[in-house]
Amino acid sequence: MAVDWAGVRSEFPALQGRTFLNTATFGQLARCTSDAVARHFARRDELACADFLEWFDDADRIRESIARLIHCEADDVAFVQNASSGLAILLSGIDWRAGDRVVILENEFPNHIYAASAPREPAIEFVETPWERFYESINERTRVVLMSTVNYTNGFRPPLAEISRYLRGRGVLFYLDGTQSVGALEFDCAEIKPDLLAVHGYKWLLSPNGSAFLYVNPEVRKWLRPNVIGWRSDRDWRRVDSLNHGAPVFVDKAEKYEGGMLIFPMVYAMGASVGMMLEIGPREIEQRVLALSALACEALRGCGGTIVHEGSPIIAARFEGRDASLLARALKEQRIQVSARHGNLRVSVHFYNNEEDISRLAAALSTLF
Repeated sequence: MAVDWAGVRSEFPALQGRTFLNTATFGQLARCTSDAVARHFARRDELACADFLEWFDDADRIRESIARLIHCEADDVAFVQNASSGLAILLSGIDWRAGDRVVILENEFPNHIYAASAPREPAIEFVETPWERFYESINERTRVVLMSTVNYTNGFRPPLAEISRYLRGRGVLFYLDGTQSVGALEFDCAEIKPDLLAVHGYKWLLSPNGSAFLYVNPEVRKWLRPNVIGWRSDRDWRRVDSLNHGAPVFVDKAEKYEGGMLIFPMVYAMGASVGMMLEIGPREIEQRVLALSALACEALRGCGGTIVHEGSPIIAARFEGRDASLLARALKEQRIQVSARHGNLRVSVHFYNNEEDISRLAAALSTLF
């Protein structure tokens, strides 16, 4: 059955009266997502939190829905505060040796640049490379590659499965940040086989800030130590009447990286958003996103723009002799929200956009030249 995209769009109140083409900065919330948070707070008031252990049962069901979305097992999923927290779990758990190399692509999101280049003991080598020289940057000292599934400045989509095979064959860890695509593009952990995947859901998963998860490969869980230890670190944490007062015994699940209490309003919010996407269908969402992306590329070229990369939910266009930041501000005055990143006018489309959004963008841009 065909998706009623107009009906889907009507579930996003923030889209009324504006042209929103900026999900790569913030996604908008569906009513079901906001309602999930309201229901949690109403439940707290009704029961005075007497049922708090049942909230963790709900969280486990949400893990299962996330696992269906990214094609892994529920045991592979941990809830974290944001993608930076997920990256910190990895970087703090590696037994670094002097001269170890960390490789990222140029123009990566600052999370990766800052975390990899920060001073540490022992000293490691940080390499930022253009895609054309990526494979030659991998040597025998390379410990980990940090990469986004889609580049936030230009929309580049690296061939993730190919890269993963190459790195696995050389014993190099592969960390992915899926914040800029998971929810818009399908992601298959079983095919790509990352070591870790962190996703902050406030963009393409259409969730509030603080809604985030971390996939941790079962083989990595055998050696990667948690960097936060709390009351839920012990395998018997549900026995709240008699918690263990000795050294914690960790479970072999990604849950062990959570440490303490979850941010339940955000967990419920992300659960509602993921449930909505599973109901629509991840494949249908990706097809819709890429079709709208192709229309946006055509419209931007028609206005004189040069498209940096196609086939991505993030479309970066360069306009010769024009300041992208000034263009973005001028469009905002016409209630058209896009963004500027490193000289590119960045347009980002999601399944709640439509053809009229792109037509309004093209018409407004044509008046600025």
